[in-house]
Formats: sequence, structure tokens, C-alpha cells
Amino acid sequence: MSNRGLITALAAVGAAQLLKLPMHHAKTGRWDLRSIIGSGGMPSAHSSGVTALAAYTATKYGVKTPEFAISAMLSIVVMYDAMNIRRHAGEIAVQVNDLDEDVERLEGRHPGIYHKRKRERLKESLGHHPREVAAGSLLGAIFGFIGGITTYRR
Repeated sequence: MSNRGLITALAAVGAAQLLKLPMHHAKTGRWDLRSIIGSGGMPSAHSSGVTALAAYTATKYGVKTPEFAISAMLSIVVMYDAMNIRRHAGEIAVQVNDLDEDVERLEGRHPGIYHKRKRERLKESLGHHPREVAAGSLLGAIFGFIGGITTYRR
């Protein structure tokens, strides 16, 4: 016997990650396979997965159950984190990555000439904008509802 709720949530995550490739192309005009495995971007895979689990649980067990309460709270925490904490960390990473050049500009020097660039930049695409979370959540709700109605009730 398999865990249909987990499979449904993982399928929603996979679908969201795969959708990032054409979405990235539409936004930048470039095909970048790294967008499939990266964090951030449209749609939010985290939001898709947790919403799929919550929708699956609501569809299969009902919204008045402890199972739904747990999955709904998990969804709220994950989506809040994606839109706020992780997104702000990404914005800070942008500023830190540009700090060397900013200091040189303030000193009146030409950026990049007087120092060696850091070998490894901080990852800047960590979190999501609200529309990315909403898109992931909508995708997850569809997966969760379909997963819930195609399983037997216990």
C-alpha cells in the first residue's frame, strides 16, 4: 500500500519544477535547465507541494479533521516563509554580492580592478513573490483535489 497523499504532493512539486523551464524561457528568452532544479521562480514548488497535500487531505478526509489542520498549518508556514523570510534573504544576497563594487565606487575607483571577485556568489533566487506562491498553490490545489477524488475513502 502506498501513501497517495505523499505521492500527490511530490507529483505537484515535480510539475511545478518542470513548469519553471518554460516560465524561465518566457521571462528571459533563454532555455536554462538549471531552472528545473533551482529554488525560487514561477511557480513555487514548495507552495504547490504543501497545497496539494492540504487539498488532498481536505478532499479525502474533510476539513474538520486533525489531518487537514496539520496540512493546512504546514502550508501556511511554508508559504509565509517563501514569500517573506526566504525572499528577503535573497534580496540581501543581491546586496552582499554587489558590496565589493559598491565600496570601490564610493572610494572613486573603477569596480573590479582593485580586488579579485569572490569566487562564489551567494544564491539570490531563494524565495518567491506572492504571484509565484499563488500560482504554485493553484497548481497544488488541482493536483490535491484530483488525487483526493481518485482514491478510495477509508
